Amino acid sequence: MRRLLIAVAVLAAVVIPAQALASSHHPTGEFAVFGECPLNTETVEFCVYSESNGGYFQIGAKTVPLKNPVILQGGLEEGPEGEGVFIAAENGQTLVKTPQPVPGGLLGVEAPSWWPQYLQNLFNEYINKGLTGVTATVELAGPASDIEIEPSNLLEETGTALGLPTKIKLDNAFLGSNCYIGSNKNPVVIDFTTGETSPPPPNEPIHGDPGELIFGEEGLITLSGGELVNNSFGAPGAKGCGGLFSLFVDPLVNSLIGLPSPAGSNSAILEGKIDLGIAPLVRASE
Repeated sequence: MRRLLIAVAVLAAVVIPAQALASSHHPTGEFAVFGECPLNTETVEFCVYSESNGGYFQIGAKTVPLKNPVILQGGLEEGPEGEGVFIAAENGQTLVKTPQPVPGGLLGVEAPSWWPQYLQNLFNEYINKGLTGVTATVELAGPASDIEIEPSNLLEETGTALGLPTKIKLDNAFLGSNCYIGSNKNPVVIDFTTGETSPPPPNEPIHGDPGELIFGEEGLITLSGGELVNNSFGAPGAKGCGGLFSLFVDPLVNSLIGLPSPAGSNSAILEGKIDLGIAPLVRASE
């Protein structure tokens, strides 16, 4: 698959006029999603846009469903050993910071499942908007080049398809603005696969799904409806919660969530699509 993509990229570079490559970066048509592709970087070969609109991440005792789409965007260039090297989005928002409401808020209070659904929704929304309401935001921990993405592994359902070094920000008025699970120095590394995971106990293996491979009329390559999965990663304790009172608040947050949480006690699933565009074709669409 990778050799095929490289061959198409070389062909596109030959047939596209030089003036098209020098135009401003506002792709159109089916390439419009690549507005933040780092086309100013001459070595970029592919544009990447991933939108996860379903799934969840579970850390310790907390499971947070993805209610708001999570966007990963940037580009790929070939490294010295033929590996793909991820390049940051032009606007710096490589992994867009998207807060997700934590069910039950800080104290884990949720409506009973036997209540009518409308009443559950009303109660949970009230909790999430109150003083105990918390949002969790997955952020990139480190430079974009630390992201690992391998299109062939996506298709072949083997190995790491998407490796993300992350940190998770917990936010509400009480926790302050610097409450994090993980950090740039100690990230929560999630190696997603479309194949089968190999977690330590007590987790059982789960299997992902590459989704449907779709070729657009203008050259867009899309994997749609897939699942990227991992249940083998660990998570450190939260730090920086409560600002000046973090010495007291950090232990409370960790006890409520169940942190630190060893490998085999956490899981994450991303559902959605991944778009790949050959950089010269993306430039030519402007």
